[in-house]
Amino acid sequence: MANLKSKITLNVELDENRVPEKINWTAEDGGITNADAKAMMLSVWDSAAQESLRIDLWTKDMPVDEMKVFFHQTLVAMSSTFNRATQDEKMTATMKDFCDYFAEKLEINKK
Repeated sequence: MANLKSKITLNVELDENRVPEKINWTAEDGGITNADAKAMMLSVWDSAAQESLRIDLWTKDMPVDEMKVFFHQTLVAMSSTFNRATQDEKMTATMKDFCDYFAEKLEINKK
């Protein structure tokens, strides 16, 4: 059986101060080709060092109100992923409660 591979490509255009001006990404298996993005968060787990490694980038024209929504949606997705990965319903509920609190305090309209 052949090893299957899937490739995700991120491209970041920087200004002279190395501040992101443009982010786009491709995931051909998902039907995404050179799609624009204003922000990204990437976490990978280094098992040997027992730590997560992260890349958090956003373009200089990312509006703050959109950043707040991006964070909220990311937190909601993380709570769902946590549940799928651990089946810890009690902590998942606590995380979702925090997501609701976060949205309320930032006055983010739920959609």
